[in-house]
Amino acid sequence: MEESELLKKRREKIDSLKADGIDLYPNDSRVGETTAAINARFGALPPEELEKMTERFTLAGRLMAVRDFGKGAFISIQDRKGRLQAFLRKDRVGEQTFSLFKKLDMGDILWIAGRVFKTRTGELTIDVEEKGLRLLSKSLHPLPEKWHGLTDVEIRYRQRHLDLIVNPEVRDVFQKRSKIISLIRRFMEERDFLEVETPMMQPRAGGAVARPFKTYHNALGMNLFLRIAPELYLKRLITGGMERVFEINRSFRNEGIDTFHNPEFTMMEFYQAYATYEDLMAMTEELIAGLSRSLSGSLELRYQGKEINLAPPWKRITVRDAVIEIGGVAPEVLDDADRQAAHARALGIEVKESDPPGKVLMAIFDETVEHQLIQPTFVTHYPVDVSPLSRRNAADPSLVDRFELYICGKEIANAFSELNDPVDQRGRFEMQLKERESGDLEAHEMDEDYIGALECGMPPTAGEGIGIDRLVMLFTDSASIRDVILFPLLRNRESAREEAAEKKVMETNQ
Repeated sequence: MEESELLKKRREKIDSLKADGIDLYPNDSRVGETTAAINARFGALPPEELEKMTERFTLAGRLMAVRDFGKGAFISIQDRKGRLQAFLRKDRVGEQTFSLFKKLDMGDILWIAGRVFKTRTGELTIDVEEKGLRLLSKSLHPLPEKWHGLTDVEIRYRQRHLDLIVNPEVRDVFQKRSKIISLIRRFMEERDFLEVETPMMQPRAGGAVARPFKTYHNALGMNLFLRIAPELYLKRLITGGMERVFEINRSFRNEGIDTFHNPEFTMMEFYQAYATYEDLMAMTEELIAGLSRSLSGSLELRYQGKEINLAPPWKRITVRDAVIEIGGVAPEVLDDADRQAAHARALGIEVKESDPPGKVLMAIFDETVEHQLIQPTFVTHYPVDVSPLSRRNAADPSLVDRFELYICGKEIANAFSELNDPVDQRGRFEMQLKERESGDLEAHEMDEDYIGALECGMPPTAGEGIGIDRLVMLFTDSASIRDVILFPLLRNRESAREEAAEKKVMETNQ
């Protein structure tokens, strides 16, 4: 049946219900139970024991299925906790209530009341009592159940409300996401970290090497940027004596979109005074392994067909050693800036004359090593050229005390011992300004306010950022970051249609 015909029939039902004096959107019904609570309490009881019970239950949910037998019907009600069957008999609920039932549609929100029993097949069911059925909200549009759930990925993201209704596994992902964040928050609080909030709009984009979103404040007459990271504000709190702080919140980067990147994403950043990046490696192992135990009772998980073992200790390897041992690049190539740049170009990497050796090295790492880091791996000792906020390594000042955590070929966390020398920090910012002048729009800007805070004396500190979305992807076996963000950013519908049309033409021509 065409959708327009379905809508027409639903509108006719609405007119009929209104003519019968039925309020389509009442707000005076109270719910006593959830479907899960009733299932948990009575699901294991034998039918004969339920027969003796007279307790009455009320619940509400969306009508998801109907098996109509004329003078009786089984219906399926879905609430936030699951589904439960209910049975309506005309001679029990009454003529008026049964007439209302006949005018209901899939997707309507209902209130039901009655006692519990089990059918001959053993399914727990609510025996709807007299006047035990009410319409709470009329659904004008049909659910996509005729396609056995909503399977079109583009529609799922654009109409997440429908996705959540018809795909229970999607609700499970976001329930697990909430649990993961709750467990992380508890982990941090148990270690005496204080949760704080820092500005989303900032006068300059700092704390990461990334391209920001820009806006304008009319009253103040000034440009502002959506933050790319909360780092510089959190470290000011460390300077102020808070010593252990964390924030779980959104950051924004005006960059490309793919299965692991969304312009708006959730990150936890935390900073601990009197700690080093090595302390944070141990803490990260403890956090993620603990999450795995809490979520599944195991330190092993399966992600996109790959078996991952989260049992600490995890592998540790320097950037240089990783490029040599895993990337297959000869040490002598890395020891000569010209040969290193030539090798990068041979890999198809764009290298500018102004690119410092450390930046070229990381480009080679990204191309040859990153995708091979399947098991949890801490990659350490990054070049100072690409780490403007990190403390220099005492043994080799061209490197910094930093690590990135990789699992399944993707960066999950980034951490370092913080640079707290204001003179060195100013020099790093000046180096970044030269990068900007050479055309790197992601290079860090000068931040005099932050340097001023460092000049007041920031204690030795280590800090880390963990991508919450990527962590949720890992623990829910989700292939795309869009699967773990309720409302991911999408291109406008018109552009999407044009792209789909072009793709179809190309496929036809092939």
